[in-house]
Amino acid sequence: MSEWWTYRPSDFLLFAPRTYYRLLEHYGAGLWPWQVAALAAGLALLAAARRGRTGELRLGLALLGAGWIAAAWFFLWGRLASIAWSAGYAAPVFVAQGALMILLAAIPLSAVAPSKPQRLGASALLATALAYPLLAPAMGRPWAAAEVLLLFPDPTVIATLGLLPLLPAGRRAALMIAPLGWCAFHGMTLWTMGAPEAAVLLGAAVVALLLPLAVRLRRPRDRAARDRPPASPAA
Repeated sequence: MSEWWTYRPSDFLLFAPRTYYRLLEHYGAGLWPWQVAALAAGLALLAAARRGRTGELRLGLALLGAGWIAAAWFFLWGRLASIAWSAGYAAPVFVAQGALMILLAAIPLSAVAPSKPQRLGASALLATALAYPLLAPAMGRPWAAAEVLLLFPDPTVIATLGLLPLLPAGRRAALMIAPLGWCAFHGMTLWTMGAPEAAVLLGAAVVALLLPLAVRLRRPRDRAARDRPPASPAA
């Protein structure tokens, strides 16, 4: 029996990279033309994030919640579970996350005033989720394998990380667990496969974790600027 330290990460991969990308291609081909509607919804999410209106944020939260449930049912259970047993454990988490997001979207939000770093970070993550399908042709894969927001897990998770910083802190804390967990788990899986998508997923998680820190670092400077006495007029 080989010693445990002789194993490499690729030894624990449940499927061949080619099998995974063929699965993406078959799944995407069966979805057409829903990708067009999903991209239109993604543009609406980006616009809502830039404006920061509570009604639009609630609608975006519900829309992404539905995307989590759709990704669980059609992709994780319907497709990925056939080659990776771990998908069967991830799917209920996706359903719970989506249901929680839809539930919270039904509750009125208090006034939200996102800071400039939050708006910029949210817009960057949402734009990344919208552009995620371009990775497929960039890597020489067919357009059918392009992963589209609300229909595939990865861009849906990235978009969720982009919308959550715009919500009140009390609501976003619990909703961050599943997206960050998926970024860590699936990001490492993609990294083991040598897929460039790994850097996108892991980078999105880092940005989402740094956004609250950027806001905290800015507040003391803003407070100091407010407390600084006005300069006396020149004689």
